[in-house]
Amino acid sequence: MTGQGAVTTELLAGSAAARAEDGFRLIYAEAFAEPPYGETEDDVSSAFRRFPAQVRRRTFRAASARTGTGEPVGMAYGHTLTADTVWWDELTEPVPEDVRREDGRRTFGLMELAVRRAWRGRGVARRLHETLLAGIAAERVLLNVHPGSAAASRAYRAWGYRKIGEARPGGGSAELHDVMLLDLR
Repeated sequence: MTGQGAVTTELLAGSAAARAEDGFRLIYAEAFAEPPYGETEDDVSSAFRRFPAQVRRRTFRAASARTGTGEPVGMAYGHTLTADTVWWDELTEPVPEDVRREDGRRTFGLMELAVRRAWRGRGVARRLHETLLAGIAAERVLLNVHPGSAAASRAYRAWGYRKIGEARPGGGSAELHDVMLLDLR
């Protein structure tokens, strides 16, 4: 655990993350109800239908941020991409084969990172990101970010991510997202 002020971040393996699901759900629901996302309770339920399978993945990891009293403040989670990932197939324009090649170890997929409004602007997202990625063996990190979320896009760029394309996550009906890559080498 690392602490800064009243907020502590902690790395969680699959089973611990599974126990933190209610807090993660609360954070997700609050953060992604805001523009530009506008997610509803149905959207939250849909997103968390995948969570039990995700936490069972061998390479799954999560980071949690909580106050000293245990109140959930932020969360981040993801796992390495398998060789047969569909992530690259969702891009609107193909990327070169050497970029899209996966082997189950090369790329960590950052699935979610969110901080509740009252704790934003205090470095919590950066600490969650650092906690989540500390010690991973992957060469790079891949994520999707809604281009309408200027603060998130700015943060990712400040942390070294670069836009490599656009995608409609989860299929053709989703809004267009920027696909960003961080080289860890």
